[in-house]
Amino acid sequence: MANRSSRHAQLATYRRRLPVVDQEVELYQPRLRQTPPSNRLYRTRPGDRLDHLAFRFYDDPHQYWRLADANPDRELPDLVRAGYLLRVPERRR
Repeated sequence: MANRSSRHAQLATYRRRLPVVDQEVELYQPRLRQTPPSNRLYRTRPGDRLDHLAFRFYDDPHQYWRLADANPDRELPDLVRAGYLLRVPERRR
């Protein structure tokens, strides 16, 4: 099972047998990415990383995916390039 803060935490699972190892595994249903509303902008600085920013904004480095989902128009390297305006979604309550 996924950690409660994981983006997979609420997803349904299903089981499949892998013939190569003759073992059954549990898989997650694909997650549809949703762009969360964000009312805050942050200008990235040299050395920024998504996990560090997630810790700064959400107190949890594993929440980096929230920042990535809120900025779907950019690839990962762009999200941490200095000077980029990063949309930051609100913290979940």
